[in-house]
Amino acid sequence: MKKLLMPIVLLVAVFTLFSCGGIKQFAYYQNIDTLDLSSSKGLFDAKIMPKDGLVITVNTTDPRAAVPFNLNTGNNNNYSANAKESTYLVDNNGYINFPIIGLVKVSGLTKRECEAVIHDRIKPYMAEKENPIITVRMSSFRVCVYGEVNKPGEFVVETEKISLPEALAQAGDLTIYGKRQNVLLIREDGEGRKSAHRLDLTDANIIKSPYYYLQQNDQIYVEPNKTKKRNSVIGSSTSIWIASISSLTSITSLIVMLVRL
Repeated sequence: MKKLLMPIVLLVAVFTLFSCGGIKQFAYYQNIDTLDLSSSKGLFDAKIMPKDGLVITVNTTDPRAAVPFNLNTGNNNNYSANAKESTYLVDNNGYINFPIIGLVKVSGLTKRECEAVIHDRIKPYMAEKENPIITVRMSSFRVCVYGEVNKPGEFVVETEKISLPEALAQAGDLTIYGKRQNVLLIREDGEGRKSAHRLDLTDANIIKSPYYYLQQNDQIYVEPNKTKKRNSVIGSSTSIWIASISSLTSITSLIVMLVRL
């Protein structure tokens, strides 16, 4: 009886060991119950960067007063067409060329700050009673997720706010082979400098990281873990061995048949 119980006990111990290791390897935010998140207070607001597309509209109580300041002055009811016609491309120096008032520096500003700058620049051209309403939207806020995820691709962020976990969720989450402790974020700043940052999804401190919320054009790469790498090597090697053994078996069978004749 003891001889029978010993293998069972060993099997249970091994299963428990691997189960614990699996949880530590795949579970997100493992230490979140011990974390003070009070310092993470604050709403994220994206900053405008060179090469961003901005849809800017000016509205006034007298529609005629806004006409010179809007790129699209037609009566087209198609919002997509209007947005495309009203898009300003931020140049490499961070400026847009706005009707009437000329060059406006917008790089480094939030949408609200950009609206305030344009408002102050066009107000002197209007009647005293007019208080123009400026609306700015980013039409080019995109992030790219690839590597060991279920649905890699480039994703448009219409809300202009997205966190790293939200981007990974849009990509179908990591596969079982994705390395959760070493997700790579590649970022380019407003001056074209690129930087790389390694992020650990199993550590809840990522919520307080400056890279928790993504910027436009961020790239997220999920590296394959050792199991995937090992399986890939074994897979290719196994195919070669199977093909070789199959050929050798066929040749041996043919020789045996010839000898028997």
